[in-house]
Order: sequence, then C-alpha cells, then structure tokens
Amino acid sequence: MATSNDLLIKRRSVIEFLAAWGCSAANILARMNTVYGEMCISDCAVRKWVRIFKGEDPRETILRDRKRSGRPLSVPEKAHREKVDCMIRANRRVKQKEIANAVGISKEGAIQI
Repeated sequence: MATSNDLLIKRRSVIEFLAAWGCSAANILARMNTVYGEMCISDCAVRKWVRIFKGEDPRETILRDRKRSGRPLSVPEKAHREKVDCMIRANRRVKQKEIANAVGISKEGAIQI
C-alpha cells in the first residue's frame, strides 16, 4: 500500500512530465482527474507545481518536500499520555496548565488527554 507521501510524489512526477511536454495546467488537471478522480489534487496546487517545474531544469527538480524548521507535523502522543498519566497519579489535584507546561503541550492538548 502506498503512503500519502508516495502518492504525492507520483502526482508531482505526472505534473512534471506533462509540463515538460508543454501541457497547460488545465489540461494536466483534466488528465489527472480522469486517472485519480476524487483523490486528485486541487487546481491551484497543479498550477503551482506547473509554475515550479516550468522554471527549472527537469534534471535538477526535487519532487520531495525539503526539510523545514519549525513545529513537526506529528507529535509522539503516546509519550505525552504516559507523562500526563504519571503526573496525575502522583498528584490528583494537578492543574491542566501545570501539565501543559511540564509536558510541553498546549493547554487544549492537556485537556484532550
């Protein structure tokens, strides 16, 4: 089974190939809708990638997302749950704000856990 990242790279590859052939963004989107159906990316995303691919040498194009600084997309929720559980077992009167500060999550995240 392909991961969402694999599917993303496949879609970008299709856009890159068709853009290199000189197809317009509308034509590429129509072709992709035929193949992918509801799983197709949006019109503005296709146009963005066509602009990127037409401005670069196809041999130097990188289809994967580059590493970025900032907050990670996923959080190790299991580890947070274990920390929160330990804090609550140690002190049943611990406040949500104290949990959030100690674990390093938002107050809303502490409430959900």
